Amino acid sequence: MPSYKIRARRSGRSMTGFPSPLHATPNGGTLPSTTSPPWWELASSVCHMPCQNLDESFFSNSVGDDEDIFRIEDRRGPGIGVLVISWVVTLYTLWQMVEMHEMVPGRRFDRYHELGQYVFGEKLGLYVVVPQQLVVEVGVCIVYMVTGGTSLKKFHDVVCPDCKQIKLTFFIMIFASVHFVLSQLPNFNSISGLSLAAAVMSLSYSTIVWGATLSKGKQEHVEYGYASHTPGGTVLRFLAALGNVAFAYAGHNVVLEIQASMPSTPEKPSKIPMWKGVIFAYVLVALCYFPVALVGYWAFGNTVDDNILISLDKPPWLIAMANMMVCVHVIGSYQIYAMPVFDMMETVLVKRFRFPPGLTLRLIVRSAYVAFTMFFGMTFPFFGGLLSFFGGLAFAPTTYFLPCIMWLAIYKPRRFSLSWITNWICIVLGVLLMIMAPIGGLREIIVTAKNYTFYS
Repeated sequence: MPSYKIRARRSGRSMTGFPSPLHATPNGGTLPSTTSPPWWELASSVCHMPCQNLDESFFSNSVGDDEDIFRIEDRRGPGIGVLVISWVVTLYTLWQMVEMHEMVPGRRFDRYHELGQYVFGEKLGLYVVVPQQLVVEVGVCIVYMVTGGTSLKKFHDVVCPDCKQIKLTFFIMIFASVHFVLSQLPNFNSISGLSLAAAVMSLSYSTIVWGATLSKGKQEHVEYGYASHTPGGTVLRFLAALGNVAFAYAGHNVVLEIQASMPSTPEKPSKIPMWKGVIFAYVLVALCYFPVALVGYWAFGNTVDDNILISLDKPPWLIAMANMMVCVHVIGSYQIYAMPVFDMMETVLVKRFRFPPGLTLRLIVRSAYVAFTMFFGMTFPFFGGLLSFFGGLAFAPTTYFLPCIMWLAIYKPRRFSLSWITNWICIVLGVLLMIMAPIGGLREIIVTAKNYTFYS
């Protein structure tokens, strides 16, 4: 890890000679005061996997057996509580990130690692933040490769059920081919339209999912008990479900980069419109995730697929349309999470290894990154296991407790004050999540891999 500081660039130019992926405007200059807040980019980055469903270990014995999905007969299942707690905690830590963006007068922390360097020091800040942020962003892109390929395959199978079956590997390659082109777009501004489409698609297909599931009704012989018949298996599946929840909230890793693209003055700081965008995004998250998780489990019980769209097949035209919406959504979201990685790689190659900036460097670096995430997704297309593993390993630190640690270090609230207690609760919960969830996710990957043939 290089020990130098990657400084913010006010000119809107990156080290590669092109507008910075994070700061540039269409004309390559500074942001005009009329620039609109990119709320849809935040919404697309925060609400990025609403078709996922949670493990039965979350909801077991917490949903009634009659047709009333809101009837709770036994409250032992912690699923609804975990969903709500995660939503509240991550909303709080995202507010902290927005506030800390301009906490030093005259300075903006435009990247997560810049904030980490201010708190932990020049070198330690890089070592603390950058590896975790990279794991999050690369992990999201890998999962998007799997999701995009799976959705394309489901679309093909629904539209043409009598056609010859095509391997998932080929659909992942088709999905990746789009990104070999889109990855050459220079900055966040150039993908704003795609981000808007992704946010709209997210709300649209999640509504289709829970609406179609509700219309399908509770399946015959549906079971809400634990699928695993051993205490150890039940605990591990519960831990994996915790990782799924953590994966649902990844906007913290790009929120500073998005906020950096917004104009800011002492009279009108960027945190004001940004916080409005955060609220909008989190309301969208609640509208997308909660109905899908609750209605999906009510209808299918412990047999529901990780991606609930795989469990639905009627009406065919609606399910096909929803899968294509998923594909459009993850195309836009992939680019949002890839942009910071592109910026890091290109900057390091130019500053540390003296590569000449230009079109050739951008073409090679970004194409290589897309190829890497495609290859990894083709090799390990374990949707649920990847969500759980990455969710606990990297999403928990950057989303649940790193913002709280930075907040305590910067603002130093009085011991045992409400702020001090709240932050320490979030830190403890986040650390436990980071330790436990990857264990469940790794177990899911191992179990799935037992009967898996590579590139099948």
